Formats: sequence, structure tokens, C-alpha cells
Amino acid sequence: MLPEKKVIDEVSGWLRVFDDGSVDRTWTGPPQVKFMSALVPPHHHFIDGVAIADVVGDQDSGLKLRIYLPEKQEDDPEKLPVLLHFHGGGFCISQADWFMYYSVYTRLARTARAVVVSVFLRLAPEHRLPAACDDGFAALLWLRSVAGGQKQQPWLHDHADFNRVFLIGDSSGGNIVHQVASRAGRENLEPLRVAGAIPIHPGFCRSQRSKSEMEQPETPFLTLDMVDKFLRLALPVGATKDHPITCPMGEAAPAIEKLKLPPYLYCVAEQDLIKDTEMEFYEAMKRGGKEVELAMSEGVGHSFYLNKIAVDMDPKTAQETQKLFQAIKDFIHNH
Repeated sequence: MLPEKKVIDEVSGWLRVFDDGSVDRTWTGPPQVKFMSALVPPHHHFIDGVAIADVVGDQDSGLKLRIYLPEKQEDDPEKLPVLLHFHGGGFCISQADWFMYYSVYTRLARTARAVVVSVFLRLAPEHRLPAACDDGFAALLWLRSVAGGQKQQPWLHDHADFNRVFLIGDSSGGNIVHQVASRAGRENLEPLRVAGAIPIHPGFCRSQRSKSEMEQPETPFLTLDMVDKFLRLALPVGATKDHPITCPMGEAAPAIEKLKLPPYLYCVAEQDLIKDTEMEFYEAMKRGGKEVELAMSEGVGHSFYLNKIAVDMDPKTAQETQKLFQAIKDFIHNH
């Protein structure tokens, strides 16, 4: 009889790490939110105006992506902009095919009139950073190879405008947006062009607690326990939150003014736990002379628009979600 595994770490109902190194990501919090992590299979026919395909970008690495294609409308241009999406989850949980993302990114594909390509990122602690950032950049290089005809992907070939690729990500996915944008600035991506970057509520923080971390309300999408434990499990062994991936405005990170970056639409929620450090990055971008536009969502917290229950039931959340999606649509339209 095998000895029973012991839980050595646990994060807010989302994750349990065992003494043998295995990880269980079964949701153990309130059952009424379990549906958000249900897996949605792809469907190649249009449902609510969007079709979905899962593709393997690289057989060797196993890089996998999900494509959301909006049904053609009369006034659509011949080719649609591309949103390359990196999901959140503190680098430790969630998947590109979770219902939570399905409901948001089908809506965004319809609203913004864009093809969305969402990356299945490797998760920590099994794959510590920079693994997820490497996956994000590998996905961009895969898009470049599709744009150049080295790789075949009919949906993208027929419908994607590779001259207008936007990086978008929520929470820890926002960290990946900045990392991928920074690396893209050092790479010849022709015939692809990164036209903009959209970090939404990025997980930018410091070792030292900020005022907002002490004062803002916690939500199911972000608690201090999640910030501390997810990042401890995700960052390279021995690293602190002052690491460049989690603190790109800090002393250990490359100087922002020296980076070659596309225009940013920087999305912040007024009641986000980590709002203060998110705003530090925004100020650093402005000081560094970068093109950055701020979209502030009022009276809501971290990743509010991913909470389908609140979006459906609470008029304020619904209104702020609509405003956020409109800001994203306008930013894409203007670039």
C-alpha cells in the first residue's frame, strides 16, 4: 500500500501542492463558481457568431493555441486584426479553454471584430517562470511563421491581418504581454507587426506591501494569499516579487526608456488590490517616453470582467465590462 500524499501548500481553493511534487488544481471553493473552470471543447461551426479551433503550433514543444474566429459581417474589412491572448491565473492555474475565458473572448472577438489566438501556457510550480513568458513569445513566433507561409493555418491565412497583431493578457497574462512586447522589440518579426499591447490588471507588485494591498477589498479573483503563494510557486527558486517579470518598473528590470515597445492600452481597476504598483508601472512608462493610454475601470476590482456571475447580475460590473471592451475596440481601431 502506497503512503498517503501530504499537502505541503494550498492556495485559496484553487491549488494544492503535494510532497511528491504533484499538483491538484480541482476547484474546492464555493460550488456555484465551479462552472467557470469547466473546459469548453472547440466548435468549428459558428455559435453566437464565433467558431473555435484548437491547433498545435509546435509538435516538439507541444505549444497549443485556441483560435476564435468571428463570423464575417458585411462591413468587416477583408482581414481582421489579431489579438494574441495570454491567460491569467498567477502563472499557476487556469487554461485557455476554461469557460471563464471562453465567455469573455468570444464576446471580445465579436465586439472588437478581431481574430483571437489564446495560448495554452505551461503552469508553475511544475514549470516555473520564465516558462509561461517563453510560451507567449513562441506563440508570437508561430504567428510570424504562419504570416510568412512557413506554417499552414487556413483560418488565419484567410482572415488575419498580420500587420495588426495586438498582445493582450489579464492579470499574470498582463505580465506576459509586457515581457513578450519587450522581446518583440529586439526581434525581426516581418512580415508580422505588433501594433499594440493591452495588459489588463497585470500582476505587477513588489516585495514590500503597497498601500492598496493593505486597504483594498479582496475578491475571489485576487486575495493577498493568492498574490503571495502563486508568485512564490511561480518565480524562479530564490527570487522575490522584485523580479523583472513581476516588477518591471523596479531596479532589477531593464530600463523602460531603453525598451522598444509598441503603443500600450494599460487597463487598471480602481479597487484592484495591486492598483498602486500597477500605477507605478504606468508612471514609469510615461517617464520613459512610451506611448501609453490608461483605461481605468471605476468601482470594480481585479479581473472583474471575468466574473460571469457579476457581469450577468450586477449592472455596475456589466457597465464597466462594456466600457472596457469598448476601450479595447477603440484602441485596436486606432492602431
